[in-house]
Amino acid sequence: MPTVPPAHDHLEAQHTPQAIAGRLAAATQHSYLSDFVLGAVDGAVTTFAVVSGAAGAGMSGGVAIILGTANLFADGLSMAAGNYLSVKSNRQLLEKARAMEQSHIDEVPDGEREEIRQIFAAKGFEGDLLDQIVEVITRDHQQWIDTMVTEELGLPRETPDPLRAALVTFAAFAVSGLIPLLPLFVDGLSATATFVTSAVATGLAFLLIGSLKGKVLHRSLVLSALETFFIGGAAATVAFGVGHWLRGLAAGM
Repeated sequence: MPTVPPAHDHLEAQHTPQAIAGRLAAATQHSYLSDFVLGAVDGAVTTFAVVSGAAGAGMSGGVAIILGTANLFADGLSMAAGNYLSVKSNRQLLEKARAMEQSHIDEVPDGEREEIRQIFAAKGFEGDLLDQIVEVITRDHQQWIDTMVTEELGLPRETPDPLRAALVTFAAFAVSGLIPLLPLFVDGLSATATFVTSAVATGLAFLLIGSLKGKVLHRSLVLSALETFFIGGAAATVAFGVGHWLRGLAAGM
């Protein structure tokens, strides 16, 4: 008798009625992973840019700490505020679309019903089954509006909370942005050792952020970590190059 592979058992467990219901319910909830990754990568890159610029300009560790800390709070709050406004704008766009569809349903219900019919006819439904689908959807105004918003306008049914998205962005920015600064607080390190330690710590932060992203997205941890490392490392390298160039420019003045 053939044995069932363990992977098949796992797949079967994921497709029980209870598992499917839970997965569909979770699909409507916003993940703040993108806010976290964006804030974390930007925090590490911009703070390391300050460290790189200070090292390239030959500034003392104390000056670098002051500049880095100021950058940590100023840029972190700026990024969080920008994300808040962006997410809030998307929410307002969705609310406007819902209000518009509600108005259309109130004023031209037959036309909106025909839109539902054509949407599902394009999916291959026809005859009595198509009539039943139209009847069921248009019987519930909330379901009717949801369908028009997603199917006609291509918008999500729900949007993330603007304040929560901003807080996640700022927290990720602050935590990861602190990592490049930590070596500056260690006594006894030369300027070169401090910079190298900061660069290594920043690289490790990129790998950790990428691994977390891979775990949440069920992707290869190694590939996700390396992707984030190389992208973040490229941005950090550019920052260091600019700082070194500005040092040479200042020296020539």
